[in-house]
Amino acid sequence: MLSLDDVQDAAARLKGIAHRTPVVRSRTLDGRAGAEVFLKCENFQRIGAFKFRGAYNAVSRLAPEQLARGVAAYSSGNHAQAVALSAREFRSTAVIVMPEDTPQSKVDATRGYGAEIVTYDRYTGDRVAIGNALAQERGLALIPPYEHPHVMAGQGTAALELIEESGSFDTLVVPIGGGGLIAGSATAAKGLDRRIRVVGVEPEFGNDTKLSLAAGHRVSVPVPRTIADGQAADTPGELTFAVNQRLVDDIVLVTDDEIRAAMRFAFERLKIVLEPSGASSLAAVLRGDFTGRVGVILSGGNVSPERFAELLG
Repeated sequence: MLSLDDVQDAAARLKGIAHRTPVVRSRTLDGRAGAEVFLKCENFQRIGAFKFRGAYNAVSRLAPEQLARGVAAYSSGNHAQAVALSAREFRSTAVIVMPEDTPQSKVDATRGYGAEIVTYDRYTGDRVAIGNALAQERGLALIPPYEHPHVMAGQGTAALELIEESGSFDTLVVPIGGGGLIAGSATAAKGLDRRIRVVGVEPEFGNDTKLSLAAGHRVSVPVPRTIADGQAADTPGELTFAVNQRLVDDIVLVTDDEIRAAMRFAFERLKIVLEPSGASSLAAVLRGDFTGRVGVILSGGNVSPERFAELLG
């Protein structure tokens, strides 16, 4: 099982490599939320999202001969960029399997880090099968976006930093896609203070983790159609669910309209640009769901100006 030691070991590997992202406070936000809110701004992380933490932690552990052959990943965008950059940091190469409808800004950024891109239809194709076949055929090390202990441990360093800097919380609020960020974050939070309540946030039409926790086993939903493309998972990961079933206290759902409102609030009042997935946790906080001291992970800000204007227009 994932442990606090794993997260702390990842933090040591990331020191001086990943950004120690800022924690932002706002009196206006506190008033709207009815709580003391501390925002961990992973939109300021390298590649613009928390995903760099887990990808780098995983790639850093590969043997030199494997790095010489290269790495592979499948991702809707942020993990793709994270693996591509991590591979480049170790003078390796990356091949990334991406949905055909991935926002162009994320495709361009991934190519910009030197990766080769292979596309597929997210509604008919199986990205895991495609990624596994590609890795086996070319002898690449597959770095999945969340189903990997080193990836989960790396993601948990965001929560570790937040608590180290700001103190303990009554509640830690974390967005959920495949479950890697909240698995690592819950491991860090509960390892430091068992009293912290860990709450995940999913889009209303991507509620696979909420349904799975209620059922006591993994449940699949139709591929979510939501503006939060980074949270469009249809089934929780097997490894992540094992951790989250043990450590996550609750899941709340937010609508696309609430996500848009959170993006607008962050831009207008906090001067922060968030992608939809990065704003979902803030959306739940703005709804007044929590009280006391509340830590919030804003997971990313990779959205093009055109898409940002379209969503808020």
